[in-house]
Order: sequence, then C-alpha cells, then structure tokens
Amino acid sequence: MYPKLLVLVLANFYIFCLLALASDPDPVQDFCIPNTRKSRFNFSPCKNSKLLTPDDFIFSGVKSPGNFSDTGLAAVSVNPLIFPGLNTLGMSFVRADLKIGGINPPHFHPRATEIAYILRGKVYSGFVDSNNRVFSKVIEQGEVMVFPRGLVHFQMNVGEIPATIFGCFNSQNPGNMKIPATIFGSGINDELLEKVFGLSLKQIAAIRRKFFPKKTR
Repeated sequence: MYPKLLVLVLANFYIFCLLALASDPDPVQDFCIPNTRKSRFNFSPCKNSKLLTPDDFIFSGVKSPGNFSDTGLAAVSVNPLIFPGLNTLGMSFVRADLKIGGINPPHFHPRATEIAYILRGKVYSGFVDSNNRVFSKVIEQGEVMVFPRGLVHFQMNVGEIPATIFGCFNSQNPGNMKIPATIFGSGINDELLEKVFGLSLKQIAAIRRKFFPKKTR
C-alpha cells in the first residue's frame, strides 16, 4: 500500500513541477480572437470562428520603426492587446531598430525565452548566465541568437548602417526588466545603492534624474 501511495505522491509532484515550469498554458482550441463586443451575458470570450477573416491574423504595425529613445533604440512591441490574433497562442514579438552606435540596454524577460533575428545590420549581441559568464558575438543579417528565459542580455549596433531586429517570445506577456531603470528608477534606498556600487549620494542622484521625469509646476 505504501509503495503505491509513494508512487501516487511522486506522480502528482511531477505533474505539479511540469505545470510550474510551463510558460503560457496550452490552448484548448485552434485560436481565440477576443470578442470585444459587450453583452449582458458574456458566455463566450472568443469571436465566432465563422465570422473571422484572414485580416484577424495579420498585423501591419511593424512595417516601420517606432520612436527612438536616447539610447538609439526604437521598439515596437506586439502582444495580444495590440494584435488580438496572438491571443492564447503563447507568443509575442517585437521589432527593434538601432541607430548607428545605438544600444538596447541590459535587460531580461522573466517569463520568456527570446529569439532575435537580424534583418539588417551588424549587432553585438549577448547574454550573461547564472555563473556570470558572458556569451556574446557580433551577428549579421540573416543570423539568429537565442536569449534564455530570465537571463540578462543586451545589443549594440556596431555596423555602419542602422540595424533592424525581429524578436520573438514564447509568452504572450514576457515582461521586460531593464537593469538600469530597475536599479536607479524604482525607488531603491539610496544608502543601499551607495554601499552596493560605491557611489556617492550625489552620483546616485545624478543617475536617478535620468529615470525620473522632472516635476512641472
């Protein structure tokens, strides 16, 4: 009896681990375009598949770059809120453009692995593993690099022309934690940052001003 009970417990634990390690839940149907029509009784969150057209599965918002930041990066992030055709499919994507010398600062995605495909240009790309080892290389048009889930990664345009990157994530909501903004723009105690980085309070304040907008009277 006890061996059978042990097997049952271990089996349940194994299933629990699989569920815990899973990314997005598996879909229970081919697709689900959200039904945005409000009704008194909303029994079905999906549109009637008979009413769908090819346009429901096509997105044209990545034809051109987005707005460039001070770091020379323009990113157009696409998820089911922007492109409903992605709903329940467990994925999202981004178009990223880098000016010459532009950077995508160190960041990580807590809920997704990313695959970055270079559409144009030469980009110094890499990530840092949990042993603090850097895996980096200059990749060119037509090459792909994978950034494992939850690991800090970065990109810099080292070519002579603007670069364009297409990134794909295995989650509808990968999250994006930018290291500089997370550390200096989140309100962490100044004394702690002073001890960690060996910076003066004046230096910390100067860095913080880059992430906190100026107050208007």
